[in-house]
Amino acid sequence: MTSHQPTEFVVLPETRARRIVEQLLDGSGIALNGSNPWDLRVHHPDFFSRVLHQGTLGLGESYMDGWWDCDRIDEMAYKMLRHGLGERSRTPKERLAYRMQSGFLNLQSKARAYIVGEAHYDLGNDLFARMLDPTWCYSCGYWKDATTLHEAQLAKLELAARKLELEPGMRVLDIGCGWGSFAEHAARHHGVEVTGITISREQAELGRQRCEGLPVEILLQDYRDLDGHFDRIVSIGMFEHVGHRNYRTYFDTVDRLLDSQGLFVLHTIGSNTSDISADPFINKYIFPNGVLPSTTHINKASEGHLLMEDWQNFGADYDLTLMAWLRNFDAHWPEIADNYSERTRRMFRYYLAVCAGAFRARNLQLWQVVFSKGRPGRYDAPR
Repeated sequence: MTSHQPTEFVVLPETRARRIVEQLLDGSGIALNGSNPWDLRVHHPDFFSRVLHQGTLGLGESYMDGWWDCDRIDEMAYKMLRHGLGERSRTPKERLAYRMQSGFLNLQSKARAYIVGEAHYDLGNDLFARMLDPTWCYSCGYWKDATTLHEAQLAKLELAARKLELEPGMRVLDIGCGWGSFAEHAARHHGVEVTGITISREQAELGRQRCEGLPVEILLQDYRDLDGHFDRIVSIGMFEHVGHRNYRTYFDTVDRLLDSQGLFVLHTIGSNTSDISADPFINKYIFPNGVLPSTTHINKASEGHLLMEDWQNFGADYDLTLMAWLRNFDAHWPEIADNYSERTRRMFRYYLAVCAGAFRARNLQLWQVVFSKGRPGRYDAPR
């Protein structure tokens, strides 16, 4: 497929595929070639058969190829999901292939752990610099009292720090530290020493630059290879890459590294069900081998290791975060357009908007979970 397709409206073909798509959309509030910002404007007559045969992958790839447009993809996705088109939009072949693959292979083994770093996080710091806020947080902000993306990300970092009850001189481990957002914040504002790990070379290099002069060490390392002893552990936006076959190993590692009086904050996107699945488009283009945990997954994997002290859901805030990233991305794209293809631009726009719609529809959640090792006394989590 190429992206050099006509951009004008096409006369909708009188085909069985078109009729099926219209039937699926009936009652959703989404029209074909309609005037609402969430309506699909079809530019290619083969759009309908492609989507029916390839499901969500075909929908995303056909957008990347310019086969359709929509002013508010986030609202389109929201309406589709509220209409019940989420699981139905994945073909049986897609579901079976992923379940067979994840059933026989450890898609997040140590040998494969760096794939997502190379495919996504190493894409280009120039892109992420323009999409994210100055904290370089690439995870959900906390919008309770915030009015801007930067305020929300600072509030998220401080919320995690307060939940950890940080004190000067503590040794903190940041599993999946990204570009050093939490490490820099905790070291600068709470006087702690931080060891951060990431599987992205681009993140590690920039994170070290951002934390220069602070008691922060950032390592290019897999969590399973960690040694040491830490007063506090935090993991923000990394657990989505661990995979169901490794959940127990992950909590084994946290248990082994955490002090007996320590606290662990896990910040992760969550699934409403325990099905082992992944959206084919996100899996292919954005986060290869990613799997979203359920409450059951987390509870079972942590049982016998850690005591759950608090569980907070602010998934609705990810909608706001993603839309803020999308506005930044659109506003600053001309500055980096020469470095990327038009197909990459459409890929990122589609990913951000569709994910915003999924959180808006409450199909996805965002959890901050606080664990201890059963230390004495009461724990009151800040909000």
